[in-house]
Amino acid sequence: MNSVVIVAGGSGTRMGSLTAKQYLKIGDMPILMHTMAAFFNFDVSIDIVLVLPSGDRDFWQTLCNDYGFKVPHRTTVGGSSRFLSVKNGLAACDPASKLVAIHDAVRPFVAESVIRQGFEVAAQHGSAIPVVPLKDSLRRVEADGRSTFQDRQAFRLVQTPQIFQKPRILQAFRVEDNPAFTDDATVYEHQGWEVTLYPGNPENIKITSPEDMAYAEFLLNGLST
Repeated sequence: MNSVVIVAGGSGTRMGSLTAKQYLKIGDMPILMHTMAAFFNFDVSIDIVLVLPSGDRDFWQTLCNDYGFKVPHRTTVGGSSRFLSVKNGLAACDPASKLVAIHDAVRPFVAESVIRQGFEVAAQHGSAIPVVPLKDSLRRVEADGRSTFQDRQAFRLVQTPQIFQKPRILQAFRVEDNPAFTDDATVYEHQGWEVTLYPGNPENIKITSPEDMAYAEFLLNGLST
């Protein structure tokens, strides 16, 4: 058995909305439901743990009832930071699971092939971090305004799901929260372990702005046709 921890701690600030971005609707249901369905469609037996802000559980249940959302899952309460929210999610995973994916709630377009390959890579190497290459040129800007060219071939954009062998990621999260932990891979690396990168899919965007919502509708329409 494998688990996935879906972290839904976002707000509507950058969207200019009173509704948290994970609950905004694209197509026929909220973003979060599309995200959860992606993992359920990959594996109907996967253990799905949804990490919600403490005040959202009743609202989420109402949404599930309103949309007839039947994907099996359990919920747990998030913490005051993403690190603590993920830690709570990991603690709630099925004890029998061997691998665990950690995924942003607002990335609904992760490809099934990316999920599958991630679990395969993590099973072999301990971790699997999906990345995509940069398309634009890159420059480093100094405090004084000067800039220097950076070779984009030396950089990658990091996505989720970030997948790990469960005993290792549980050990990694036994430390204290740290501002240097920008994602789950950096928590893993803090133990001295090297992460393994593999190709993600470019459509797997993190929806955080109104422009992203428009692109998400475009992607969803393309998938439906």
